Amino acid sequence: MRLFTNSTIPLRIFAFLFMIIAMWATGVEAQDAPRRRALWEARKSERKAAITLHRPAKPNGAAIVICPGGGYGGLVSGAEGHGIAKWLGEHGITGIVLEYELPAGRSQVPLEDAQRAIRMARSNAKDWNIAVDRIGIMGFSAGGHLASTAGTHFDRGDKDAKNSIDRMSCRPDFIALVYPVITMGDLTHKGSRRNLLGNSPTDKAIRIFSNEQQVNKDTPPAYLAHAKDDRAVTSENSALFHAALKRHGVESEYLELPTGGHGLNGYKGPMWDAWQTGFIKWLAKQEFISAR
Repeated sequence: MRLFTNSTIPLRIFAFLFMIIAMWATGVEAQDAPRRRALWEARKSERKAAITLHRPAKPNGAAIVICPGGGYGGLVSGAEGHGIAKWLGEHGITGIVLEYELPAGRSQVPLEDAQRAIRMARSNAKDWNIAVDRIGIMGFSAGGHLASTAGTHFDRGDKDAKNSIDRMSCRPDFIALVYPVITMGDLTHKGSRRNLLGNSPTDKAIRIFSNEQQVNKDTPPAYLAHAKDDRAVTSENSALFHAALKRHGVESEYLELPTGGHGLNGYKGPMWDAWQTGFIKWLAKQEFISAR
């Protein structure tokens, strides 16, 4: 095959047109380019939190706010953020990567960011082509603690608020937790607790942010996955949360993986594939997406 070009057309434009024709010929649809936006308006300009919206080529109405891990001292936003959003997009799910502000002992700050992200998704549901009742939250490691905090500390919105975002509920419709920190008690990840609550947290603060103690009948359904050999964040964290959900009659599935450690072998391999496969099946079972 010979490729002919018109010298009056820049090569990069011709290459782009060729790519579009090739995608059309193979039936591949292009996803929208990820779009980053500030989470808070000018009145909270000191807050640096942001979201990046990943819109799939064929959205199915479901959306997930993604909370990367990092021990509340950093953000692993590649593998546990944008990489996850890309994978979700392959299943028609809109991914919303949350760059929450690190707490440095200000325990409410990440939670406020997560709540705001959920409210923003509901407020923009029509424009983002998502359903207001199929917005979940997912988290990894300390991001799992944040996601479980959002799932146990929520409100239904302020109906009298002037801002349409503030009128929205911040309750997620479902939760997904992968090797999460859950408790702030003896089984916690100490670095995450220190960064979130400070060096000498009060008993009250430990109790409030020990999310296995905050579950009730209104807690959203949850999917959990954790490796038994995780030495950074013991799998007892997931077991505690799963047990609490069962006690309160909340739908929950816990995939206890035999190996993989923290990060599940570097985000690849059979253990990583297992939780992803299981989660998609669980979403379909819960009717948040259609079964394939």
